[in-house]
Amino acid sequence: METVLRAIAIYLFLLLVFRISGKRTLSQMHPFDMVLLLIIGDSVSQGLMGDDFSITTALLLVTTLVLMELLLSFIKQKSKLADRWLDDVPMIVVEDGKPLPDRMKRARVDDSEVLEAARILHGLENMQQVKYAVLERDGSISIIPRKSP
Repeated sequence: METVLRAIAIYLFLLLVFRISGKRTLSQMHPFDMVLLLIIGDSVSQGLMGDDFSITTALLLVTTLVLMELLLSFIKQKSKLADRWLDDVPMIVVEDGKPLPDRMKRARVDDSEVLEAARILHGLENMQQVKYAVLERDGSISIIPRKSP
């Protein structure tokens, strides 16, 4: 039972840490971020396993973590509040070619990231060509271009 409680505690802790870090952080993985994830994985493994490195403990941990994921998925389906807190909602960060500084700051998105998405997705050259830029739930930026006259 201790193994299951450890898995639940670490799962919830990591969920909180990654939720606080923001969706934009997780969508833009850089080499250092991969190293950080490997270090986190290695750091929590001892907490998960304790002194028992048996196959039974490993299988129990995997089962517990998968069940936690399924449980949260079920909770998100039943509760819009939980879904919003866990996965957030899309956020408009540019409207009619004008960046919305408060939202961009809160989402940790800058003009260059919006312009990069505009270039990649639609070949747009400047912010005035963007009708809306939306930071999606997964951390990607969607661009809705202005219609050409």
